[in-house]
Amino acid sequence: MDKLRDKEQRQVVFLSEDLKSLCRLTRGAERKPVGITTRPSSYCSFKNRTNSNNSLDLLNLAGSVDVDESKKTSRFQEAWLWRSLKVPMSIKAGGRGGGATCLSCKESCSGFQPHTWRKSCVACGCSTADHATPGGHLEDDQRMGRLLADSPCSHLSAKVKGGGGLRMYKRNRMIVTNPVVSRKDPTFSTTTYDWAPAGLNQKLAMQYMELLPESRRPVSGTPGALERRRQLLTQLPVYDQDPMKCQSLSSEEEISSMILFVKRYKEEVLGVGEVGLPGEGGALREAAIQRTAKEDAAQHQDHVPSAVNGTDDKTQHRCTGCHGELAEDRPVVYAERAGYHDAQWHPTCFVCSECSQGLVDLVYFWSNQKLLCGRHYCQSAWPRCSGCDELIFCKNFLTGTDGRTWHQEHYCCWKCGQSLDSPCQHSE
Repeated sequence: MDKLRDKEQRQVVFLSEDLKSLCRLTRGAERKPVGITTRPSSYCSFKNRTNSNNSLDLLNLAGSVDVDESKKTSRFQEAWLWRSLKVPMSIKAGGRGGGATCLSCKESCSGFQPHTWRKSCVACGCSTADHATPGGHLEDDQRMGRLLADSPCSHLSAKVKGGGGLRMYKRNRMIVTNPVVSRKDPTFSTTTYDWAPAGLNQKLAMQYMELLPESRRPVSGTPGALERRRQLLTQLPVYDQDPMKCQSLSSEEEISSMILFVKRYKEEVLGVGEVGLPGEGGALREAAIQRTAKEDAAQHQDHVPSAVNGTDDKTQHRCTGCHGELAEDRPVVYAERAGYHDAQWHPTCFVCSECSQGLVDLVYFWSNQKLLCGRHYCQSAWPRCSGCDELIFCKNFLTGTDGRTWHQEHYCCWKCGQSLDSPCQHSE
C-alpha cells in the first residue's frame, strides 16, 4: 500500500495548479454531490454552487486541460487522476430533488441523486440511464467520437479543431419539411430526427424510419428521442471504453488490461451498420475497401459478389435475423464485420442477440457470428460488477450464488453498506 501511495503522489507532481485546485474542489464535493457537464473545450471552468440547479462544470478533463508541454501526463496518470476524483456522472436538473426524474418510477422519484460509486439514484435505486433527459447531444457526441476513434468506423467522427486530439461523432441529423395546404396560404410542417443512417437520400432514410416502431423513431422532443439517449447510456456505457471514467480500477495493471481490451475490440469487433437495399452489399463493400485503403484491397476486389450490379437471385434476399424474405424495394441493414453478401437484416431485426434491444445508432459488436450491443459484448469478455456496473479487471472478485459478480468492496447493501452475506433490514 505504501508503494501504491508513493506512486499516486508522483502522479500529482505533473499536474498543473488549476488541476490541483480541481482535485481539492471535487474531493470536497463528495460530501455534497454535484453534476458534471463535459464540453469539447480546451480549458476548465468552474461555477460556484449557489442553489440546487447550479453544478460544477468540468470541461473535458480527459486530456484538454492546459498544462506545460514538458509536463503532460501519460494516459496512465490521467486514469489515476480520474479514479481519484470519484465524481458521479452528469444528469441535468429536472426533478423535485434537483435531478432528472426517473423514466421508470415517474413521479415517485424525487429527482436524480447520484450514489457515490454506484451508477444509480439514491432516491429510487434505478440506474443512471433511467434518468436520461432530452438533449445532451454534445456530451453524447463526444462519447461516441471517443468510441469510434481508432476503429474502422473512425470516418464517422471528426477531430475538433484545437481540441488536443478530441474527436466528435458526426451524428447525421435529418430535417423533413412537408407542405401543408391550408386554404390559400400553404404552410410547412418540419420534423427533426436526432439521428438518421448516414449516406442515404431522404427518401430511403424515411423508408428506414417508417419501418421502425414509433417508440424507436428518434424524432426530437418525443419519447423515441429520449429512448435513443437512454439506449446510448445503457448499451454503450462510457466506463466500458475509457479508464478515466472508471472509479474501480485500483492499479496500473488493471488500467493497462482495460486499455488493451478496448484497443482490441475497436480493431476486431466494433462496427456500425450501413443501410441500403437488398443486393447492394457489394457496392457497400467496395466503398469500405476504398475508405479504409487496405493493402489487400485488390484481393477483396477479386472476390466481390454479383451483388455489386444488383443481379443476384431474389431468393437470396433473406433476413439473417428472422430468416424471412426481404423486399427488394425496402431498406435493410448490413454489417461489414459479418460480410456484405451473406448477412443483411430487417431494420427491426438488427438487435443484440442477448437483450433483443435494437442496436442504438446501428453500433454493433460482432462476436461468435452474433450481433451484440457494447454492454453485452464487454461483459462476455470480462465479468461486470453488480454493484458499480463497471467491468472487473482484477483477479480477486466475488461470485454470488446467483452467478452475479462483484468487486470485493462492492459486495454490500446499496442502502446501508452491510455485507450481502449478512441480511439487513433492506433485504427483500
